[in-house]
Amino acid sequence: MNKKILIAGSILGILGIILGAFAAHGLEKMIDADAIKSFETGVRYQLYHAFLFLILGGTSFVRLKSKKTIFYLVIIGVIFFSGSIYGLATNELSSFDFKRIAMITPIGGLLLILAWIVMLIGIIRNKAD
Repeated sequence: MNKKILIAGSILGILGIILGAFAAHGLEKMIDADAIKSFETGVRYQLYHAFLFLILGGTSFVRLKSKKTIFYLVIIGVIFFSGSIYGLATNELSSFDFKRIAMITPIGGLLLILAWIVMLIGIIRNKAD
């Protein structure tokens, strides 16, 4: 599971850097400054959780069961939170109206918060110091 978490963290990081560069250099002439700022928020949270995966995959302070729960909460949370922000920020460039699915953004945020709570509980329950 640790390898899977580390790979996912690496992939989230790679995609975050690519999307951040795309926002800075490719989207600047296509969408307004507020949309760029929103897009960058999605990138920032994706990168935060890439780092979370790299830390989580390299630690023994959280049990395997908790790691699995955190893994799925973060994957779905990033897709819902960052993914919907990417869609909403670039909505005018697409034929799909991402405003119709905007309600998944806070659900994604909640899943990301829950992942951090599960990790905190897992660390607290660990008897090792």
